[in-house]
This record gives sequence, structure tokens and C-alpha cells, in this order.
Amino acid sequence: MDALKQGSDTLFILLGGIMVLAMHAGFAFLELGTVRRKNQVNALVKILSDFSVSTVAYFLVGYGVAYGTHFFANANQLAAKDGFELVRFFFLLTFAAAIPAIISGGIAERARFYPQLIATAVIVGLIYPFFEGIVWGHRFGVQDWIARLTGVPFHDFAGSVVVHAVGGWLALPAVLLLGARRNRYRKDGAISAHPPSNIPFLALGAWILTVGWFGFNVMSAQTIDRISGLVAVNSLMAMVGGTLAALVAGRNDPGFVHNGPLAGLVAVCAGSDLMHPLGALVVGAIAGALFVTLFTLTQNRWRIDDVLGVWPLHGLCGTWGGLAAGIFGSTAFGGRGGVSFPAQLIGTAIGVGWALLGGLAVYGLLKATVGLRLSQEEEFEGADLSIHRISATAEREVAW
Repeated sequence: MDALKQGSDTLFILLGGIMVLAMHAGFAFLELGTVRRKNQVNALVKILSDFSVSTVAYFLVGYGVAYGTHFFANANQLAAKDGFELVRFFFLLTFAAAIPAIISGGIAERARFYPQLIATAVIVGLIYPFFEGIVWGHRFGVQDWIARLTGVPFHDFAGSVVVHAVGGWLALPAVLLLGARRNRYRKDGAISAHPPSNIPFLALGAWILTVGWFGFNVMSAQTIDRISGLVAVNSLMAMVGGTLAALVAGRNDPGFVHNGPLAGLVAVCAGSDLMHPLGALVVGAIAGALFVTLFTLTQNRWRIDDVLGVWPLHGLCGTWGGLAAGIFGSTAFGGRGGVSFPAQLIGTAIGVGWALLGGLAVYGLLKATVGLRLSQEEEFEGADLSIHRISATAEREVAW
């Protein structure tokens, strides 16, 4: 029975890892459909390259930082207990690699390729795992301190703060240090529109992410005996709430509509194991409206050229999700309890602060040394030709 349980757990978390791995195709197509055609190849290559660098950095350094273990042993030792710890590494790697995939969308169309790979290695090897270790690895004594202060530790079941808020707030300094795309905001006050290049690809990316998210959330249980149908239904309700709110607030704009479910799913991650489904619906709806409102303010009034809106989508909706777990997870709002708003506030603030400091340090140092941005000529030509020497539609362009 023990062997059967061990094998079932290994298969369970392996399937979760595969589902979240598939979400990286969603990141790629969401970015591909949003950027201009001359930057589509770059979007695809960045996501795959970032994932590969993330794997090496997390295997060698990051997983050990987060959980105090390593894989520097012989294969017989690694295969013990059906290799569950290795498969757990694979599952958690797909979460870690989401951080550079999130950042990629914010800095699209003007960032240099190799400096971003350097940033990926540092972020996934050190910065992200440190906070991951605090929350999920219960390392460094922070969770114990929060529990002594508030009565319960900080709760983030599937990563509203650990993954999404940290990714979004890491991206913000990168976006600000890079500056806006050329001619995006003109000296005469006019704003040059850069509409999505391909709505079907954008929608495909959003759908892949949405489907994979049920592995992201449900399989965060990590063992089959902890699986919860409540997590699945709450994820569904938050997704629907985010979609409907973005549909209304975004006035039927397809870009907003397809990002709405992602906003809802980002927000529900933290408390998806605690909330009542109606609470999850409200949390998702607030997140959908929050994304539309803040994306519009960011782009048009504050003139922050965050191409995919990753700061409002992941940073702010993730922050809201961390706080919402302390509200809608409480018994007063029909939740299961065992969570406290002060604990959620403290844990979320620590995550946001750490991400901001990490983003400023990594991207500030890279900007001061090797540089972050394509030259004016390279940006005008597009990242596809200037970096990869081929466009997304090479045969068509030769024919023309």
C-alpha cells in the first residue's frame, strides 16, 4: 500500500508538472499575439530559452535555497521512493520558470536577449527561491514570526503572491528602467497605439494558460490524498468572475476579455483551498475589473509601457489575491478559516518588497554594466531580424 501511495503521488505531481509546463506555451502565444509582427519570433524564442536557463539555475541552486535539499547524489539515491523528490522539483520548477515568462511580457519589443537570460538565472536561482523558501519551505523563521504575531502563518496555497505578485513586481523595475518603446509616447502628448498583432494567437495563449491553471492550482496539493475538489471549483468560479468583469469593464475589448480569466485565476491561487465558490467568484470579478482599470491607467495616464500589462495582471491581482485569502477564506465570509488578514497583509508586503528590491538590483546592475535595451535601429527593425535574423513570415516576405 505504501508503494502504491508513493507511485500514485509521483504520477499525480508529474501530471501537474506537465500541465504547468504546457502553460509556458500559453505565455509564448499570449505574448506572440500581443506584440507587433516584427517581434513574434523573439517572443517564442525567449520563453523557451528562459525556461531552459531556469531549469539549470533552479536545479543547481534555487531548489536548495527554497527547501534546503540538493541533487548532488548518485542516481540510486535520487530514484529512491520512486523519485518523488525529483518529480516535485520538476513541478515546482514550472512555477519558478513562470517568473521570467511573466517579466518577458512586460519588457517585450525592446529588451536585449542575453542580458535577460542573465537576469533569469539570478532571479530563478536566488531571488525567487528565497521568498518561496520563506512561504512554502518554512525556512528562515519568517513564517514562525508571522504566526507568533498574528496567530497563524501566511497562507498562499498556489502562488498568488509567491509566483504572480513576485513576478509582476519584479517586472515593474525592469519596465521602468528600460523605458517606453520608441514613439509610444510622443513629445506632443500623443500616444501611439500598438494594437495586438494577432487576436487568435492571443486568445490561444489565454486558453492554454486557463486550462493549465487547473494543474497549477489543484495539483499544488502535491500528494493525491490532499487533492481538493473545492480548489477546482473555486478556480473555475474565479476564472468566470474575471472574464465577466473584464468583459463589462473593458467594453467587450477582446484583449481585456481574454486576460480577464487570467486575472481571476491569479487572484484565487492563494485562497483557492479555503474560499466558498461564491467568494471565489467575487475575488475573480474584482481582479478582472482591477486589471482593466489599472492597465488603462498604466498605459494612458502614467505612461508606463508594460506591453502585456504584467504588473497589473500578475503584480496587482496577485497582491489582491494574497489579501483576499485573508478576507474570503475566513469563516465570516463562508470560508474554511484558519487564516488571518493581518498575516496575509504582512506576508504579501514582504513578497512585494522583496520583489521590488530584487528587480531594482538585478536590472539596475545589468543596465549599468552590459545594458538592457536594443539600439534604436535594432528596435525599429524588430527583435526578430536584429536578434534572430528571421521573421515570423519569412517566406511570405520573400514572395512579396
